[in-house]
Amino acid sequence: MSTAELLKGAAELFPDEVVTQAHVRHLDLPGAAGKFALITLDNGLDHTKPTTFGPQSLANLNAAVDQVEKEASEGTIVGVGITGKPFIFAVGADLKGVELLKRHEDALAIGKGGHDVFKRLSGLAVPTFAYYNGAAMGGGVEVGLHCSYRTVSQAIPAFSLPEVFLGLVPGWGGCALLPNLIGADRAVSVIIENSLNQNKQLKGVQVYELGIADAIFEGADFLEQSLIWTASVLKGEIAVERAEIDRGEAWDQAVARGRFIADSKVHGAAPAAYRALEIIEAAKSGDLQAGFDAEDTALADLIMGGELRSGIYAFNLVQKRGKRPAGAPDKSLARPVTKVGVVGAGLMASQLALLFLRRLEVPVVLTDIDQERVDKGVGYVHAEIEKLLGKGRINQDKANRLKGLVSGVLDKAEGFADADFIIEAVFEEMGVKQQVFAEVEAVAPAHAILATNTSSLSVSEMASKLKHPERVVGFHFFNPVAILPLLEIVRGEQTDDASLATAFGVAKKLKKTAVLTKDAPAFVVNRILTRFMGEIQNVIDEGTPVATAEKAIEPLGLPMSPLVLLELVGPAIGLHVSETLNRSFPDRFTVSENLAAVVKAGKRGFYVYDSGKPELDPEVAALLKQGDTVLTEEQTRNRVLDAVAQEIGLMLEEGVVAEAQDIDLCLITGAGWPFHLGGITPYLDREGVSERVNGKPFLAQGVASVPA
Repeated sequence: MSTAELLKGAAELFPDEVVTQAHVRHLDLPGAAGKFALITLDNGLDHTKPTTFGPQSLANLNAAVDQVEKEASEGTIVGVGITGKPFIFAVGADLKGVELLKRHEDALAIGKGGHDVFKRLSGLAVPTFAYYNGAAMGGGVEVGLHCSYRTVSQAIPAFSLPEVFLGLVPGWGGCALLPNLIGADRAVSVIIENSLNQNKQLKGVQVYELGIADAIFEGADFLEQSLIWTASVLKGEIAVERAEIDRGEAWDQAVARGRFIADSKVHGAAPAAYRALEIIEAAKSGDLQAGFDAEDTALADLIMGGELRSGIYAFNLVQKRGKRPAGAPDKSLARPVTKVGVVGAGLMASQLALLFLRRLEVPVVLTDIDQERVDKGVGYVHAEIEKLLGKGRINQDKANRLKGLVSGVLDKAEGFADADFIIEAVFEEMGVKQQVFAEVEAVAPAHAILATNTSSLSVSEMASKLKHPERVVGFHFFNPVAILPLLEIVRGEQTDDASLATAFGVAKKLKKTAVLTKDAPAFVVNRILTRFMGEIQNVIDEGTPVATAEKAIEPLGLPMSPLVLLELVGPAIGLHVSETLNRSFPDRFTVSENLAAVVKAGKRGFYVYDSGKPELDPEVAALLKQGDTVLTEEQTRNRVLDAVAQEIGLMLEEGVVAEAQDIDLCLITGAGWPFHLGGITPYLDREGVSERVNGKPFLAQGVASVPA
């Protein structure tokens, strides 16, 4: 079957493709270097709708290559370039089309179709040039790898091969070509390490320094400078030199390093990284066609597997649902926020003050019980602004302005009389929080939102003694505040729409992923994590060794083991939340006597790190009182997953969130649960746990799985 026929068949499976055109124009290169054909990839939309490659888009590029191939063989052009629309080069395959595929042979056609088109660029009778003018990802990067030369704009904010992050492999040449261009070790960094490091992006300078691009130019006149450089290359005035690739032991060491990274991140639980590494390993021979064939097979296998569907599901949750929160009131009801008050000046309160200051750029005032604490809180914010200045993230004028906007006072009346949004971050105890809100309500303007950063207490109860409980809203951040995107917005029993809309408006300005949750104990993330951790703690308390209980969870590919997570959260906070939930749901949430003993002893966790690796602290081991029921890893895992599936089922019945999708969005953005799992519910469905525990899956067939 010809490439055109292959792509025509694929296009029929994907009727809603946003089609990219491949416009060919001709220009005379500077310095009388000759006539040049420039292909521009453009989907006709602005930069907020990046250019992608679906089947029809590939067919359009194929037709453009037909034209320039003829011109090159006739000798009417001296070279061919490919570039993108303003700010965007191309961001890879159109994943909406991939989601629709139901058959292995259709998935294979997508891989083969892309290869067949892109390969033609390296087979032309004249040199080819890729001009990475803007964001380039996946297939956008790969189309350039098939060219003879590449330039990159210094202004590029994002350049990556993110496929492994989503559950795929770079399948249009990336795994085979990149190691042969820049060496296996650097290729492993781009394809494996960056992908598994939360899809880390490269900037233009890094693309050049890695050797992916042969030249780098300023963004303002990037194309003009690239064409001047192209003319010099074609005239022989510039010789592009590339480092020789080490195909010896260094290549094998790079692959071994990639396996170590994959093991530490996904623990063998997700196949994509390992498939990519197999292709990189085989690419050592330099046989590109064998590499392309292996990419086709890996791509098709992974497209038909659960991991990719979960990855796409997770991607859509973060990119789409996360930006349009389910259940949020009409944004026109939101009131403006021109000043923010923060009750408390401890570490959490200071982090919140910094975030509000940086994102809203309005006056922020902290209060606390004594001047020393207030000064310390303001000092923290000032020090963080200085760090941003030192890193070149802000200039001196902005640093001065931000410092001028933050202040601290002891008197709430003085600080909050004209504040529109006041958030408390004081001790997690109902009486303390009720007292704080009573004091704030007495001095704050009538329209001010009163927000609580509580992690587990009832927002309705907190508001119950106020004259205006309708303006109280839960605004639960996750630590570290600057890094974790999730913000659980909690509607109390009397919270009104205007207050809620204002909270969502503020969340958007803070660049947080907001999820609406009912006022239920511990809301979403802490409730699931506490049940999850509680079941692990139960298994340990009953007699299973700590190492077995920890290892049992590795197939989930979580960012850290449960007891390391407990250390990060703090055993005292973990204990407090488990006590709160035990009061609400005593039949399901236990309070571990061993954990209580660890907290009482003042230990910061279960481990010591004397050897650089976590080892059970002998002092903690001496505190543990265990029974004699020893479970295997599989028995432990089943018990923990059954508990989590039960809890999520109950939360959905209670209406804690709108849908299972919101549970997954919360775990991905608030607890760092892996994209390749899709959070948790697709994994529970795929492993049969949902059916076993609740009698039905959480998600309909095709939502995070291959369509029926």
